[in-house]
Amino acid sequence: MWSSLFSKYRAREIHGLKEERDALKKQVAELMLCGAPSELDRTLYPYPLPPTIDIWGFLAGVANKKECSILEIGSREVVSKSECKTHLPLAQYTGFDFHEGPNVDVVGDVHRLTEYFEPNSMDLIVSVAVFEHLAMPWIVAEEIAKVLRVDGVAFISTHFSWSEHEMPWHFFQFNNTGLDVLFNKTLGFQTVESGKGMPMVGRFAYDCDANHAGRAISHLYCSSYIVTRKVAQMPASGTGGFQWRAALQDVYGKSEYPQGTSVV
Repeated sequence: MWSSLFSKYRAREIHGLKEERDALKKQVAELMLCGAPSELDRTLYPYPLPPTIDIWGFLAGVANKKECSILEIGSREVVSKSECKTHLPLAQYTGFDFHEGPNVDVVGDVHRLTEYFEPNSMDLIVSVAVFEHLAMPWIVAEEIAKVLRVDGVAFISTHFSWSEHEMPWHFFQFNNTGLDVLFNKTLGFQTVESGKGMPMVGRFAYDCDANHAGRAISHLYCSSYIVTRKVAQMPASGTGGFQWRAALQDVYGKSEYPQGTSVV
């Protein structure tokens, strides 16, 4: 079917029929690139996908209480309503965003979070689909460590792989081990759970080199996440403060390339 559509597309292209050509091009793309989801997709992501904990249930157990304070980073409601308010309706909620808009209580730059909130003032900090837009997410991890109370929890969900968007303010993609490194032991955190979700199927395009063109891409996911608990205060400034180089000893075990393995 796609070959017939492609022939029609080429005919419209030759005769300069732009609108008809673009409509056919979209149909060809949907057939050739997207295909039909099936159980065969699972051969490309062999790992268990669902989190082992009920994340929102866990977070409700932490902070769905009148005396608890929740900070949502990137709270502006653009596509959907805040899940924080849905799952944790009893807590004291503050929405924080770089822009004014629906569900935004405080406007500011998250890289300077401590200019807006007192140290050790929040029981739960949530950020969904924001970290890919942070110019220096390691600074934001430090700011979260300062604002979060000891025994408080942070839940960060971001993109493992996704189309560029909101350019030029799209900087990073993360897997879950990258989030583990950001929220590390030296900074005062202990990972409760991290992982990936929303599996994707893909292949290298025609314009790649011959070794890659058409080749299927495995282990591809849309999202990554971390649920992490603050178990200690970050090093005080009087002792030199937190230093990323000092944290290396805590992350080497996760970042060393395993011997006897190869890139899949």
